[in-house]
Amino acid sequence: MNIFLQTTCYRRFGPRLGSRVCRIALATALFATVAVGQRAPRAEFAPVVDSPTLPRVLIIGDSISIGYTLPLRAALDGIANVHRPPTNCAHTWKGLESIDQWLGDGKWDLIHFNWGLHDLKYVDEEGKLALPPKGKQVSTVGEYAANLEKLVQRLNQTGATLIWRPTTPVPEGAQGRVPADLAKYNAAAWEVIQRHGIEVDDMNSFIRDHNVPHVRPDNVHFSKDSSALLAGNTAELIRRTLESD
Repeated sequence: MNIFLQTTCYRRFGPRLGSRVCRIALATALFATVAVGQRAPRAEFAPVVDSPTLPRVLIIGDSISIGYTLPLRAALDGIANVHRPPTNCAHTWKGLESIDQWLGDGKWDLIHFNWGLHDLKYVDEEGKLALPPKGKQVSTVGEYAANLEKLVQRLNQTGATLIWRPTTPVPEGAQGRVPADLAKYNAAAWEVIQRHGIEVDDMNSFIRDHNVPHVRPDNVHFSKDSSALLAGNTAELIRRTLESD
């Protein structure tokens, strides 16, 4: 939701009626966009109209997080306003470039974040997935850790409660990625996260303990049903954390 529009609606009509007016205005804008031949945003990327009485949660992450964004919003309905940047947040280099834009000017109560799956991947000179010798890793382990440290420092400046989500499993045969790299990158991230005393959403343990399947045995992504399972577990952690703050 455009912050100016939201603020104007609330000031003119009050929180309850203002929220309804904002929703109508947003729907009208989206209709107009489609009417002139432009594509409407993905549901995961659509602007969120805040309920002013609820805490604000920001999800920063890769396509795995995009997969669990909608079920997470549903699970936290009436508990929190759940936002995410309207993009795949990809690797830490993109994070450093875009973090200020993603954070915006609003206050965040909790930020659930992850980078890694795009840092450990291998790409060729054209940016396409390719294993060595044609492909080169997007970030070395050292670069990844250094970038993550900078990003955590920036996130800490928001005053929000932070929750880190480790990089999810890399199956054998996954294009452009080596399964053995996962442990190295998660270990490097763990050192940064532990040094800052940040809570961890141990999604990998949940995936292992509940045998949550990928969309295919050789693909890093999860099906809708699997993403819903991940969202349910994460929603419970976020709910408990918000209640304890």
